[in-house]
Amino acid sequence: MNREFHKQFEKRVGCLQLLFNLFVVLLLAYLFLVQVFDIRGYRDRAKTQRASTPFVLRGEIVDRNNVKLATDDTSFNVYAHPLYYDNSPDELAEKLSSLLNMDKKTLASRFAKDENVILIKKGISRKTAEKIKALKLREISLEAKNKRIYPQGSLAAHILGYYNADADMAGGIEYVASDYLKYIDKSIKYEKMPNGDIIYNLSVDPEDVINPTKGKTLKLTIDSPIQHICEKYLYQMVQKTDAYRGAAIVMEPKTGEILAMAEYPYYDPNNYQKHSLIEMKNWALTDVYPPGSTFKIITIASAMLNNKINKNTKIMDTGKMKVGWWEITNYDYREKGAPGLIDLVYLFQHSSNIASVKVAQMMTPEEYYDALQLFGFGQRTGIDLPGESTGLLPKASTWDISTHASMAYGYGASVTAIQMISAVNAIANDGVWITPHVIKYSDAVAEKKVIKRRIMTHEQAQEITELLVKSIEAGHSMGKMEGYTVAAKTGTSRRPNDKGTGYSNKLYTSMIGFLPASNPKVTIYVVIDSPQGGGLWGSTVAGPVFKDIATEIVRILNINPDKTQPDENKSVKIN
Repeated sequence: MNREFHKQFEKRVGCLQLLFNLFVVLLLAYLFLVQVFDIRGYRDRAKTQRASTPFVLRGEIVDRNNVKLATDDTSFNVYAHPLYYDNSPDELAEKLSSLLNMDKKTLASRFAKDENVILIKKGISRKTAEKIKALKLREISLEAKNKRIYPQGSLAAHILGYYNADADMAGGIEYVASDYLKYIDKSIKYEKMPNGDIIYNLSVDPEDVINPTKGKTLKLTIDSPIQHICEKYLYQMVQKTDAYRGAAIVMEPKTGEILAMAEYPYYDPNNYQKHSLIEMKNWALTDVYPPGSTFKIITIASAMLNNKINKNTKIMDTGKMKVGWWEITNYDYREKGAPGLIDLVYLFQHSSNIASVKVAQMMTPEEYYDALQLFGFGQRTGIDLPGESTGLLPKASTWDISTHASMAYGYGASVTAIQMISAVNAIANDGVWITPHVIKYSDAVAEKKVIKRRIMTHEQAQEITELLVKSIEAGHSMGKMEGYTVAAKTGTSRRPNDKGTGYSNKLYTSMIGFLPASNPKVTIYVVIDSPQGGGLWGSTVAGPVFKDIATEIVRILNINPDKTQPDENKSVKIN
């Protein structure tokens, strides 16, 4: 019995030994195959674990003359890893306090935190990072971060926007062109050791390792000198009149390129966190307001589009009139009474509300509304910046006689500043409306991005231009310039109440126009919101800013004078 039991036992042990030996042989064979033939791609897996992509700097933003407006600088964040401490918190503080410019006691307490990963300091320079790396502290790691720098400070801030690298958040053109600014033409990869050192094999291009990898450079249409003078003169007038805010836009008629877009209040994108949303908002695109008498240009143009008037049309100006229950008067009715039969030059020169209403009434609501849509009102212009509003243009079917009348002199619709300059720019551009834009596109891209549509004939655009020039030359307008013909119009409108319906006692003052009228090179729009003091009109507040900007622009762009008749009593010829 015992012998039989031992036999069975030995048999079972022998089987187990055989199975164990077989397992060992199979394991050795498997390890041999893995290590020699790499049948499951472990080598590739190891490469993948070691693989690294370079830190990509955001591309630069430059103006039309390659002046740098935004660029990236690399900074580093310092982290501690208590799991790998070879030194005590006090010892680490002793080694790093001078490099990090931090108090030893404060630094030691930070190293002593009960956390897996401790952020020690943000934003140290590359030079400091190299010194820390040279200490070869296993418990310290460095994380590269890009810091966005705006070398020109607040210049063109509302166009540029801002960039937050930590949250990957952006505003303005930084947001619109984010993918372009981060785009690199080739895929760059290399392998790294656990300590972060690069493994230099045959596939590594030293150029990719030594030089920082940057995204594409973005060129804007902005002209920095023109942007500067717009910001300068706008700021001076806002301060002088204690105004709430202001905007000045300069546009190139034939291309739709924005040469300047200045706004107040301004902000510094280098420290955008310190500014309010109101300061950072590009209100020339987002906010709407009644344009006032500058809209009379559009009213006359709309009537010409509908063949209701021509440049020789005369209108009976009674000085005041009643529309429904509402009485409309000219601003100078108390002093001058009823002018009588006037022409369109007089209408522009004296900004006649009555004549403008009578012109508007020659059109049906549908005819007027359709013309306003052609000029781009009630819809986005398509400018390549975020946050643009459509403005407010009520449907023709909702107009009553009061809406129809008030539309004529800039109260029935609410517009954005970019809509207003784009509409008048169509007249400067020989009757062709064009998409405003701040990115300098190649010809091929511009064909897709920049829309051009003819909204009036060459003759109609020239007639309106001639009327505007004569209205400027006939009086003492701020738009009059020595050596240059200017087609322009001022405007003053009451500011709507912030809460509820009706209007406040505050004003929008504005001036819009283009020059030289014979061959327009720039369209300029200035609007100042809520100036304080006495004698506040478009001609006295926005007008001087328009004049100062125009005077500087003809010098900056070296625009040739076009006035052939120095005597202001003689007619001005518009080619």
